[in-house]
Amino acid sequence: MPKLIRLYILQVLAGFGLSAVFVGALLWFNVANLWHLISGSDMGVVAVLMLFMFNGIVFAGVQFAISIMRMGEGDDTSGGKRQHVRSQEPAPVRVAAEAPRNNRALRGLLRR
Repeated sequence: MPKLIRLYILQVLAGFGLSAVFVGALLWFNVANLWHLISGSDMGVVAVLMLFMFNGIVFAGVQFAISIMRMGEGDDTSGGKRQHVRSQEPAPVRVAAEAPRNNRALRGLLRR
């Protein structure tokens, strides 16, 4: 079996394991009165199965994405040539500024 397929299967199993723990915690702590809703309904098993499956898909995808991103090698070639810049004192620069002449909104602000 290729290493990538094996990695994917392991991460999917880990994601569905996390989903089981998460759904169990939701029901145990009765978040949003979820245990009462599920235990009082004849479709409660379907609701728990849907919670488990959908959270399992999300958690498995996140697990696999994290494991793939952690496989990246350190790239020491990025960032340009690392040339040093001569340190100079900053020089003052004059900038001509002119106020608008016919701007009523600006005159209204200046009056305040």
